[in-house]
Amino acid sequence: MTHKIVILGASGYTGAELIRLIAGHPNMQIVALSGERKAGMKMAQVFPHLRHMDLPALCRIEEIDFSDVDLCFCALPHKTSQEVIRDLPEDLKIVDLSADFRLRDPAEYEKWYGNAHAALEIQGEAVYGLTEFYREEIRLARLVAGTGCNAATGQFALRPLISAGVIDLDDIILDLKCAVSGAGRSLKENLLHAELSEGYNAYAIGGTHRHLGEFDQEFSALAGRPVKVQFTPHLIPANRGILATVYVRGEAQAIHDTFQAAYADEPFIQLLPLGEAPSTHHVRGSNFVHIGVASDRIDGRTIVIAALDNLTKGSSGQALQNANLMLGEKEVAGLMMAPLFP
Repeated sequence: MTHKIVILGASGYTGAELIRLIAGHPNMQIVALSGERKAGMKMAQVFPHLRHMDLPALCRIEEIDFSDVDLCFCALPHKTSQEVIRDLPEDLKIVDLSADFRLRDPAEYEKWYGNAHAALEIQGEAVYGLTEFYREEIRLARLVAGTGCNAATGQFALRPLISAGVIDLDDIILDLKCAVSGAGRSLKENLLHAELSEGYNAYAIGGTHRHLGEFDQEFSALAGRPVKVQFTPHLIPANRGILATVYVRGEAQAIHDTFQAAYADEPFIQLLPLGEAPSTHHVRGSNFVHIGVASDRIDGRTIVIAALDNLTKGSSGQALQNANLMLGEKEVAGLMMAPLFP
């Protein structure tokens, strides 16, 4: 069976990544692509690397007929996404890549994103889209809220450890480096080549990054009590990739064993031998996560390092993984491509 797919916001990086991935899917057909500012343009003009594909031209959302669509990917900015999804057909399956439905508490959404929730009537049915931990809920969902790419990386490195109680929950430091594509495709002065290249900077310092809302929500639910991590993200002059270095109090062997038990059957998560560290180079363009564990020289302290591609496993690959479950496809369909190296 071929599933008819719509992508809203196809002129952005995550939209283009969705198209690239769906091109390798055996049972999906893209029937409409929206791009408000680029409506009427061909995808070959917007993303020349996709010119070999037979794709519909970009259009406005109101021009799309959703009556025969099986699933819609929404790759729009936060706030816009809520307003659009609220007005889509009630029986349409949706995977939202924005932040608009990630936080279950509307007050937390307003706190972190600065505007009141605009679709309270459907917030309750949204399922958090971290596939490996919400698989069964996603399978039955109509609306799935994709995670933040930073939030996904940190959770792959910490969720099993919090659940198993093998680390001190009051002593977690998360130091994360993210490539520039995580900031989107809009023109920003600080992302110009001359301003970004040959440098490396921290941002959202002191607990102001929006993905902390996801960490607080998810980690506290796992622990059954409030858990707050110390988190500093850094912008690096690379196009793709996230590397999270997590400092915890706990024994390295117990932590490695916990990951082994948690991820043994996960097709996209690769646990490295104890003492080895991953690199963003080794997951580039793929849906894989690499996790390394190493002892620190200070007794009782351990370093956990996780790497993934922010556009693939951190966003569009995760979205396709979720869509596969929602449509009854094999979870790995269209996603087993090997990473690009070098």
